[in-house]
Amino acid sequence: MSFQIRKVAVLGAGVMGSGIAGHLANAGIPCLLLDIVPFNAAEGEDTSSKAFRNKYVNNAMAAFKKQKPAPLVTPAVKSLIEVGNFDDDMHKIADCDWVVEVVKEDMGIKQSLFAKVEEHLAPNAIVSSNTSGLSIKGMLEGRSDSFKERFLVTHFFNPVRYMKLLELVRGDATADWVVDAIHEFGEGTLGKGIVYGKDTTNFIGNRIGVYGMMKTLEMMQTEGMSIEAIDKIFGPAMGRPKSAVFRTADVVGLDTFIHVSMNCYDTLLEDEERDVFNVPAYLHTMVEKGMLGAKNRQGFYKRVTGADGAKVNRVLNVETFEYEDPKPVRYDSLGKARKIDDVRERVAAVMGSDDDAGKFAEKASLAVLAYSSRRIPEIADDVVNIDRGLRWGFGWDLGPFEIWDAIGVAHGVERMKALGFEVAPWVTEMLAAGRESFYAIEGSKDTYWDIPSKSAKVVPQSDRVVKIEYLKRTETNKLSSNMGATLWDMGDGVACLEFHTKMNAIDGAVVEAMNDAIDQVNARGLKGLVIGHDGDTYSAGANLGAVLMGVQMDQLNMVEDMVSGFQKANQRMRYSSFPVVTAPHGLALGGGMEVIMCGNAVQASSELFGGLVEFGVGLIPGGGGNLQLLRNLYGPYAEDREIDPFPFVKKAFMAIGMAQVSNSAENARQMGFLKPSDGISMNRDFVLSDAKAMVIGMADAGFRPPRQTGFLLPGPSGRATVDMLLYDMKINGQISAHDEIIGRKLGNVLCGGETSPTVAVSEEHLLELELEAFMSLVTMEKTKQRMEHMLKTGKPLRN
Repeated sequence: MSFQIRKVAVLGAGVMGSGIAGHLANAGIPCLLLDIVPFNAAEGEDTSSKAFRNKYVNNAMAAFKKQKPAPLVTPAVKSLIEVGNFDDDMHKIADCDWVVEVVKEDMGIKQSLFAKVEEHLAPNAIVSSNTSGLSIKGMLEGRSDSFKERFLVTHFFNPVRYMKLLELVRGDATADWVVDAIHEFGEGTLGKGIVYGKDTTNFIGNRIGVYGMMKTLEMMQTEGMSIEAIDKIFGPAMGRPKSAVFRTADVVGLDTFIHVSMNCYDTLLEDEERDVFNVPAYLHTMVEKGMLGAKNRQGFYKRVTGADGAKVNRVLNVETFEYEDPKPVRYDSLGKARKIDDVRERVAAVMGSDDDAGKFAEKASLAVLAYSSRRIPEIADDVVNIDRGLRWGFGWDLGPFEIWDAIGVAHGVERMKALGFEVAPWVTEMLAAGRESFYAIEGSKDTYWDIPSKSAKVVPQSDRVVKIEYLKRTETNKLSSNMGATLWDMGDGVACLEFHTKMNAIDGAVVEAMNDAIDQVNARGLKGLVIGHDGDTYSAGANLGAVLMGVQMDQLNMVEDMVSGFQKANQRMRYSSFPVVTAPHGLALGGGMEVIMCGNAVQASSELFGGLVEFGVGLIPGGGGNLQLLRNLYGPYAEDREIDPFPFVKKAFMAIGMAQVSNSAENARQMGFLKPSDGISMNRDFVLSDAKAMVIGMADAGFRPPRQTGFLLPGPSGRATVDMLLYDMKINGQISAHDEIIGRKLGNVLCGGETSPTVAVSEEHLLELELEAFMSLVTMEKTKQRMEHMLKTGKPLRN
C-alpha cells in the first residue's frame, strides 16, 4: 500500500506558502500553516497574545478574501487550515505526513529551520522545500541520513490553485518511495502535472521560460520591435496565453522577474548563453521607479481611464519611461492565423510567414528550441519533462519540442544553422537514426525519442488519464456520429458522448445525438454513458444564433420544437434504464449546465465555471434548467408538507435571475448545480476516467432510474412575493423594466404556476410552464435586441 498523506504542514505564510496551504484545503486536506513571530509590536499590542504571535499567518488567511483570482474554491475550506507560529507550534508537525518549507530564499534561514523541523518530525514523514534556486546539498547540511532520505524539492507555481505545474527534484539520497508518494499525491489529490527536474538553478519551467522572455527582450532591441507588437505575436497566434510576454512579466511582478533572471545570471557560470539572463538597465530603472507590474498597476502596461470613461491599457516607452497609447498592430500572418484552429498548424504557419511578425516569431522561437535541446540532460532527462514544464508552468499550448515537431525537426535544424543557433548533437543523431520527430503515435500510444537509449519509448502518464483523442485512434471505437457529436466506446461497457460543435454549443444535431446515444447504449447492452470531451469549454450553451434566426424568420414552431426537443432529451437521459454521468470542466453556461444536470450523477473537474445565464439574453432556461435546479435544491423535501418551499424557490430564482456563475465545482455544489453526492476530480485529465468508473460502480451496484419528483410549490402566493421583490429592485434602479418582465415569468415557473401549496406539481407541468415562458419571451423585441447584442459582442445588454 502506498504512503498516505492525510495532513500537511506548510512552513511560511507568504504568497506561495499561503497559496499551497489554500490549495491543500481545496483538496480537502487538513493543513497546519506556520510562520515566524513578528519582531516588533505596535504600541499597546500584547506580544504574548495569539493574535500578535500568529499575526503573519492570520494576515495571510485574511488576504484570501481579497486575492484575485480566488485562491480558494470556496471560503468554507479555510476551516481546514490551522494557524500557528514556529516558536509555539512547531511540535504540531509531529502529526503531519508531509512538511513543506516555503520561507525566504536564504540558505542560512532554511538550514536553521530544517534543524528545528528535524527535532519534531514524525519518523516516516516527508519533508520538502519550495525553493527555486538553492541547492539540495546545501539545504541538507547537518541533517541526518533519515532526513535526507525523506527530502526533496516540491516547486509549485503561483497562483497555486490555477497553475498545473509541480516540479519534483530529488536529492542524492532521496528514497524512491518518497518521490512516488509525492507524485501520486500531487497528481491525484492536488491535481498537478508532475515534472522531474534536476538540482539546477530554476529547474525546468523558469529556466527555459525566463530564457525565452529574456531572449525576446534582447531581440526587441536588435530587431526594432515594439512591446505591443511582440505581445500580439506571442499570444494565441503562437499558442501562448493572451498575456504573451510583457503582460506575463507584469503579472509575475517585475521585481520577481528580475530576481529569477538574475539568479540564473549569478549562478549559471557555465551556461553558454548566461548573458541573456543579465537584466537590461531599463528593467532595473522601472523597479526603482516603482513600476512593478500588476501588483501596483503599472509595469510595461498601465491601465487608465480614457476620455470616454472606458478603461484602456497604455504601454511604456522604455526610453522615456512615459506611458503612451498603444500603436495598432496588424500583420497578415497573424490575421491568417486566427482562422487556423489546430495550434500546430497555426504556429507553423506564423513561423513560416515572410512578414516581420513571422520572421520575429521564427527567430525568437528557434533560439528557445535550440537552447532547450542543449539543456538535456543538464536540467531534465528528456523532451517530455521540458515540454510539460512549459505547458503547465507558462501556459504554452505546445512545449519547445512540440513546436519543433510542428515545423518539422529537419527544417528547424536547417533554419537554426542558417540563423547561427547551435543545435544539440543528439538532435542530428536522432534524425540520422531515421526518426523524423521527437514524438510519434505508435499503435494507440504516444511515444517520444529517448536520448540515452536512442530509441522510442512510451510517454509516461497515469492510467487515470483518458482522452477522446486516444479513443479516436481506433476506428472501431466510434459507435455513431453526426455533425454535432460522436458516441465513442470507452471500453468496459461504457460509452462516451463527445460534443464537437463550435464552443460545444447545443443545437439540433447535438440533441439528435443525445437521443441516439440512449438508443445505442440500450441496443448494445452497455453499462452506461458518460457525457464529456477533451475541449477547453464544456459547453457555452444553446446555439443562440439558431434560436434568433428562427425568430427572425418567423419560424416559431421550429424554435419551439428545438427547445422542447432539448427538454425531452435531458429528461430521457435522467430516466434512462442505465446510469448517465456527466463529466464537465471549464466553462458550462446555459444549455451546457442543463446537460450537466440531466445526468444521474456528475463527475466534475474542480475548475468548473458554470451557471444558468439565459437571463442576460432576455430569456429563462428552456432545456429543463428551472426544473433541474429546483430538483437539486428542493427535491429531497419537495413532497414534505412540513417544509416551506419558498426558501428553495428563492435560491433557485436568485441563481437564475442574477445569472450567477460558479467559480469552482465546489461553489457550483453550494449553488445547487451539483448535488452533495456528485464527484469532483482535482485533476482535469482524470475527469473522464473518474466518470467512467462512476458509471461502472453505479451499474454494478444495480442501478435503477430515479422516480420523478412531485413538487409542493407556493403558487400565486409565492409569485406575489417574487413580484414585490422585483418591483422594489426596479424602483431602486437595480433592474430594468424588461428584467422585471423576465423575472415575473421565471417566478411563475418556479412557483408552479396556478397551483395550490397542497397539490404536487409534476415535472412535466414544470417543463410546460418553462416552455410557455421561454416562447413568450423569445418573441419580445427587447429580448431579440439582447440576443443580437450577445452574438455581436459576447456581452449582455441591459435594456
